[in-house]
Amino acid sequence: MNKIEVCFSPSVFSHFDSTDKIVVVVDILRATSVICTMFKNGVKEIIPVRDVEEAKAYKEKGFLVVAERNGEKLDFADFGNSPFYFTPETVDGKTIVYSTTNGTNAITVGKDASVVTIGSFLNFSAVVKYLSAQQKDVLVLCAGWKGKFCLEDTLFAGALSNELMQSGLFDTKCDSVYAAIDLWDAAKDTMDTYIEKVAQKHRLKKLGLDNVIGYCFSFDQTDKVPVLEGNRLVCK
Repeated sequence: MNKIEVCFSPSVFSHFDSTDKIVVVVDILRATSVICTMFKNGVKEIIPVRDVEEAKAYKEKGFLVVAERNGEKLDFADFGNSPFYFTPETVDGKTIVYSTTNGTNAITVGKDASVVTIGSFLNFSAVVKYLSAQQKDVLVLCAGWKGKFCLEDTLFAGALSNELMQSGLFDTKCDSVYAAIDLWDAAKDTMDTYIEKVAQKHRLKKLGLDNVIGYCFSFDQTDKVPVLEGNRLVCK
């Protein structure tokens, strides 16, 4: 039987063995939700980059660039980090360079795993189906906030872990999995009020960007499962 683990932050990822595992990167507010939305709306591929200078270099080469730090769009970027910017008219058939405070850091941290894929509530059932078919151990990597634990990513990790374990195809000996499941069980029936505890929600509210919250917590808006191939995310 395959195993599932949860890593609450990239800052502790080095304590996990990702060899021959699928790493599911999660940044609910907002990177992995944005990535799933872009693929839903036809983007060809996404190049995640960790550093601002690398994003600028791509911009100088003529690429379309999404770049934000601390929630705010950087001045050289074409787009900020809201899923609502990425309509089919904007991204269909395009290659987009993508750099964010937390999400793209987590993608690059996990890149040496057997497979790196992108998870969000938006593609929840598709990710469950994909992971169930692969017959590999799974490590859910929460992007967190600047190396710290965050609620929203852990809630997703709990929902995903619970679904996979209930399938009978996965089990765990990881305390983080049980903690995430317990948190999900505590929150799932009162999500509208529970997410008031989420610090990132209030950071976004201060910036006038909290209109994405409900959308980012919406299940199954797409069946796309982005996967990292080389340095680019493509769709499976």
